[in-house]
Amino acid sequence: MLRYISRRVLSAVPLLFGLLTITFFIIRLAPGDPVSLYIQSDVDPQYANNLREALGLADPLPVQYVKWLKGTLTGELGMSFSKHTEVTRILAQTIPNTILLTFFALCFNFILGIIIGIITALKRGSAVDHAVNITSLFVYSMPEFWLGLMLILGVSLHLGILPASGMHAPMAKYLSMPEYVWDVFKHMILPVFVLGVASAAATGRYMRGSLLEVINQDYVRTARAKGLSEFLVIGKHALRNALIPIITLLGLSLPFLLGGAVIVETVFSWPGMGKLTIDAIFSRDYPLIIACTMVSGVMVILGNLVADVLYALVDPRIRYE
Repeated sequence: MLRYISRRVLSAVPLLFGLLTITFFIIRLAPGDPVSLYIQSDVDPQYANNLREALGLADPLPVQYVKWLKGTLTGELGMSFSKHTEVTRILAQTIPNTILLTFFALCFNFILGIIIGIITALKRGSAVDHAVNITSLFVYSMPEFWLGLMLILGVSLHLGILPASGMHAPMAKYLSMPEYVWDVFKHMILPVFVLGVASAAATGRYMRGSLLEVINQDYVRTARAKGLSEFLVIGKHALRNALIPIITLLGLSLPFLLGGAVIVETVFSWPGMGKLTIDAIFSRDYPLIIACTMVSGVMVILGNLVADVLYALVDPRIRYE
């Protein structure tokens, strides 16, 4: 297993390098000059040239690429054009927020999806099955930004139950630790729900199909013939084998959650990687855009690796040589 993990990590290095190289050249093909966003139109041209040289934009593109490559290999991701701060420091502030949001959205996705799948599989063909399937399809079809805005209008503005945006209350730094954790949790409920509910609907459909296939197997019939309760038959014998395809979705869900986080974090003003990426794109902050792409690529690769490892843990028959 360790040898397999090492091979996967090493094979991901050129993939990540190619992704960052393509991103480096694509963002520079976009129209517009980053310098024009930070100076007035009537500024002295010499000042504009000096600023362009200070940002490293006056060099030819191949020279810029070599400098970027050297800095990346040595761990220097550069300075942010828009925030005038080291990119590594900005990432250190935003990555934990996105990991927190994505982790709880992933847990919400799979817990709710598995519950939906079990209910609809056991109630196959009933009114409950049809109602849950129609509701799941409806939820899965809703755009995340629309659902987020509707929840802000309904839950936050009209009912006043949960905060509408941000991660902390204005005076959060004066709260005690339990109050601070509760404040973050309240701010996280709506974005986690929006980010995870659509994926949960899809996970429920996969879980339903997988469980229906498993409960028709001979070993499940044998377990029932032995007089075991339905709870033990489903929970001990059927569910574990039905979870094997669902575990594969774990790695596949992470890219969708990260992509959705860009929209959700922007709607709810959550200070994470998604909102940071949008801000960097609009401000043409080249170092920050590349850094956000790198972090997203690493998280996707790790997600797929975790899915493979969990796949082997769930099914002991699977071994990676």
